[in-house]
Amino acid sequence: MTSSQAASQLGFEPFASTAPIELRANEDVKAVINAAYRQVFGNDHLMQSERLTSAESLLQQGNISVRDFVRALAQSELYRQKFFYSTPQVRFIELNYKHLLGRATYDEAEIAYHVDLYTQKGYEAEINSYIDSLEYQENFGESIVPYYRGFATQPGQKTVGFSRMFQIYRGYANSDRSQGKNKSAWLTQDLALNLATAIQTPNFGKGLTGTVAGDRGQLYRVRFIQANSGQNSQVRRSMRESLVAYDQLSPTLQRLNQRGNRVVNISPA
Repeated sequence: MTSSQAASQLGFEPFASTAPIELRANEDVKAVINAAYRQVFGNDHLMQSERLTSAESLLQQGNISVRDFVRALAQSELYRQKFFYSTPQVRFIELNYKHLLGRATYDEAEIAYHVDLYTQKGYEAEINSYIDSLEYQENFGESIVPYYRGFATQPGQKTVGFSRMFQIYRGYANSDRSQGKNKSAWLTQDLALNLATAIQTPNFGKGLTGTVAGDRGQLYRVRFIQANSGQNSQVRRSMRESLVAYDQLSPTLQRLNQRGNRVVNISPA
């Protein structure tokens, strides 16, 4: 499977096929502004009256950088209303990593650091800690709009972030405020166990892109007991599992049966 096919099936093709948006001399400033709103506010719909027109003007006039514009959005009262006041602190930190650094949190130490930072220094220090970080500077600098980096393994990024990114990303057509779990943290159990969970998409890519998919778009988890090879009677039978698309479910079950494996459970992934 090619990387483009994987991106399409897993639902993040819009990000894999699009270059980062950077403000250059001949760049459309409005496109940069719209991309920044979409990223920082988690694809939430904004009314025209909610937009930060003063900050937009400063960027258009060249008086502030893209990084300063991102900072203005995240420090705004609007961002606080949408993601801070009515959101548990751990979930707020998850969203800050997603919106401002383009990735999921890696471990409990990152959560603990930001909880302590907010407690000691307050909201502005919490937001600035992402935007003023070396990680932000190395990936986005002064001119690039933050984007989701967690869909690819790369230097300086932990591999565990790849699977966790799919836990907090629910599709290009979705928004962070429309998600049913927005009132609680999504990664608490993963971080506590310090384990990378399997990538789970609600409808094998189709659900992530915002379209309605039926059972034929579903990915299933097939758990089975692997048969002995017959070469060594002392080898224990082991529990295995496989993720299978709907159209491959029947052939997979037939193949497992032919090999002497015993299917013990089939469930939507």
